[in-house]
Amino acid sequence: MRAEALCALGLREAVDAMRCGNLECTALTRALLERIQTHEAAVQAFQWIDAARALDQAARSDERRRSGAPLGALHGIAVGVKDIVETRGIPTAMGSPVFAGFVPGRSAAVVRRLERAGGFVMGKTVTTELAYYTPGRTHNPWNPAHTPGGSSSGSAAAVAMGFVPAALGTQTNGSVIRPAAFCGVVGYKPTAGLIPLAGIQPFSPSLDQVGVFARSVADAALMAAVLAGSAACPGRAAGPIPEVLAPAGRPPRLAAVRSPVWHLAGAHAREHFLDLVEGLRAAGARVEEAELPPAFDSAHAVHRTIMYAEGGRVHADLQRRERQRLSPRLNALIDEGLGIAESALTRARAQRDRLAGQLDDFLGGFDAILTPAAPGEAPADLDTTGDPAFCTIWSLGGGPAVTLPAGRGPHGLPLGLQLTAPRFADARLLAVSRWCEAAIGWPHRLAMA
Repeated sequence: MRAEALCALGLREAVDAMRCGNLECTALTRALLERIQTHEAAVQAFQWIDAARALDQAARSDERRRSGAPLGALHGIAVGVKDIVETRGIPTAMGSPVFAGFVPGRSAAVVRRLERAGGFVMGKTVTTELAYYTPGRTHNPWNPAHTPGGSSSGSAAAVAMGFVPAALGTQTNGSVIRPAAFCGVVGYKPTAGLIPLAGIQPFSPSLDQVGVFARSVADAALMAAVLAGSAACPGRAAGPIPEVLAPAGRPPRLAAVRSPVWHLAGAHAREHFLDLVEGLRAAGARVEEAELPPAFDSAHAVHRTIMYAEGGRVHADLQRRERQRLSPRLNALIDEGLGIAESALTRARAQRDRLAGQLDDFLGGFDAILTPAAPGEAPADLDTTGDPAFCTIWSLGGGPAVTLPAGRGPHGLPLGLQLTAPRFADARLLAVSRWCEAAIGWPHRLAMA
């Protein structure tokens, strides 16, 4: 295979080829590193990368296959890891000068699971400052004058650019779904709690969730299933995230929901969303237009109260020590959050729990619901990561969400379609997302290829 074709391989394609001996991990890793060397200066997806280490890890994978030892579900796969995720012996800078030079002595649970499954860390991907709004150095791979989104900026860009077939991110508001949409890849945020947060820098502990980036729904499902492992909640009817997706037995029943922030979407984004709805109808889906109950008009305010109050408390000690080295944006959040009374935070959490239950009930009437993933294309502004408003309600409710690449905007940048479902209905959401992915038929090609 030519190097470009190797870099375009999906996660499952690459694993299958390496497991059966048709592709050596060193050949794939070398092709990825060559692509990184060619394009990283323009994209700047990585905070840290060590080519020699990556090739050594790849050689170990090849030797394991040749030895006849059992091979994991991610055998030989090089993965990008967001730089708020601790990695043993590898710098973890959190997107902040405060943590420059910090090298953890233990990896986060998700990294240990990744490695037990046969994968390895290709590099640490750029995050915004402590996973908040102040951007890192990453550019959108489709147009470097535009933001890649955030806070999982580097992870989304690395997958879109063909630097890695999959990457890890986190989401507190819209930090997986939005950059996936802006960069034209699949983003998947499983039900809150299915993937452990141990060893990941917290921001708002009751809202933080782990997600993944890949170039297909099936690839995202496999990556998330490995990371969920035994963390999947026992006794739930839906069970853990499936590694292999069963085909949807019938065209899905979907709800097209504009949500309380529909007015924030640009004219082209609105038209594009409605065109996608009609296209899915034409493919056989039953799509009904529906609106959330009035109670959800307050959801964004509830999310803000929790995120700011928890974020202020999490970072209060850091601010006392390092205020001058934190950005004005983060200092403002901490100041505002510390001004929110404990009683107000308690009320907001209780309201969140009520809304989450109502959201499950609403979503339960459909196989999935459709919403825009973002207000439009990635903004032409590297001082912002874009508006997460179209993700907020679903992050607040804790249910799973997927974004699919589904077209291009007026400036040629990607547009995404978001699908969501009730908590613990991940298997159903993934199956429906794969059906919609096939119906939309948007080609999964590398950026700047």
